[in-house]
Amino acid sequence: MRIHKILNSLLFSGEETQKSAKVLSGGEKVRCLLSRLMLEEGNALVLDEPTSHLDLESITKLNESLVEFPGYIFFTSSDHQFVQTIANRIIEITPNGIIDKLMPYDDYLRDPSVKEQRALLYGQEVKA
Repeated sequence: MRIHKILNSLLFSGEETQKSAKVLSGGEKVRCLLSRLMLEEGNALVLDEPTSHLDLESITKLNESLVEFPGYIFFTSSDHQFVQTIANRIIEITPNGIIDKLMPYDDYLRDPSVKEQRALLYGQEVKA
């Protein structure tokens, strides 16, 4: 029953739960893999661009599932809304150091002290 709940949460239902992996689309394969990871009950997920190959409905379901995930999630994403929804800590790796802030993504982008730190680490002039 737990398997069907997780599959349903990632938009697999009915006959779709019986499909062979060979016939899945790219987005379905991503959702299938995420379902498998959730079933393994690990305490951490490491994801690289998890919204790639997903349609809007799948991204929404993925967001909902990850918000409920009880462990740690380390991810990279160029999807602004996804980062804003999921992340509560931003770690930016620059050529000259790391910025590590415990705050939502939009706050990180607006924070004057972060802007100053980014400018220094990227070797840019600090704007007043």
